[in-house]
Amino acid sequence: MSQPTQTRQWLLTNKPTSMPQLSGTSPTFTLETTSIPALKEDQVLVKPLYISNDPAQRGWITKGVDPKRLYVPPVPQDGVMRARSVAEVIESKSEKVQKGKLVIATTGWAEFSVQDAKACQVIEPVEGLSVTHFLGALGMTGLTAYYGTKIIARAGPGDTVVVSGAAGATGSMVVQIAKKMLGCKKVIGMAGNDDKCKWVESLGADVCLNYKKPDFKKSLIEATEGYVEVYFDNVGGDILDLMLTRMKREGRVAACGAVTDYNKSRDEKSGLKNWFEIISNRIEIKGFIVMDFQATGKGPEVVKEMVKAFKEGKITLGDENETVVDTKFEEVPRTWMLLFEGANTGKLVTKLV
Repeated sequence: MSQPTQTRQWLLTNKPTSMPQLSGTSPTFTLETTSIPALKEDQVLVKPLYISNDPAQRGWITKGVDPKRLYVPPVPQDGVMRARSVAEVIESKSEKVQKGKLVIATTGWAEFSVQDAKACQVIEPVEGLSVTHFLGALGMTGLTAYYGTKIIARAGPGDTVVVSGAAGATGSMVVQIAKKMLGCKKVIGMAGNDDKCKWVESLGADVCLNYKKPDFKKSLIEATEGYVEVYFDNVGGDILDLMLTRMKREGRVAACGAVTDYNKSRDEKSGLKNWFEIISNRIEIKGFIVMDFQATGKGPEVVKEMVKAFKEGKITLGDENETVVDTKFEEVPRTWMLLFEGANTGKLVTKLV
């Protein structure tokens, strides 16, 4: 194919304070067509094939957020919506990243993207696995789960671990890492419907609780009899508040996400009622960002460790670990919004068609 000269891309034109809007007079995102700049030395032109959808992206686009309080710069006003992709190199001026290679790159929501070759991670395919897993279990998601469970929460064989959002991309990997790689005594998951709970249990959770059921609190208290050492928190809100009452003395909370509040205005966000539990029971709560772990240079060896665990049958990676949605480019924001509807099991991936 001849080198394209133009690309469509989605811009962040109206930063949201609550739920992003895909239509109306002030849509959050706007589709535009622009020219593709000529390649410079050590640059490549890539075509995204699969786009990663992550709850963290919501935090990058909030109106009025102080950049000094974010771990990455916010997406700028009228900038291309940021996202990582599995992309094909269609033109190259780099000896290291050649035409035809598949790479992981931060392309944003664009049909084509010019990238510095040094910013692209060439994918080394794993037999029996879709390349989409390099956006999930073998990518940032898997590293987040590993870092939070093993390093931040220091989970080990004698521990009971509770995981919220256990049917999501990160939570489903936490379940497997805790139970099958770290040998934790008991793993308890939480998910939003019975089918998801059954799937989480198939991954290795001893039990998974449907947090939407009326008797959820009672069930959680029964499942955590004797209290627990570790809580991996993906949701924040009322579930975090409840879990503070179920932690053992000197228990550890790995604070990974707060999806409960991502699309709420400041006045709508929930607060903690059980704060004194942290003091009286000496509970340790630590927030973490996976990029800190990546900076140590240990990411590639952890990915190799997880590939080895997959090949040995210790962890499950397959179609059931991800929700891949065929998506026309003009529908990219709509697929992303499925994150906040609980529509995905495992990693939510956009497949451009």
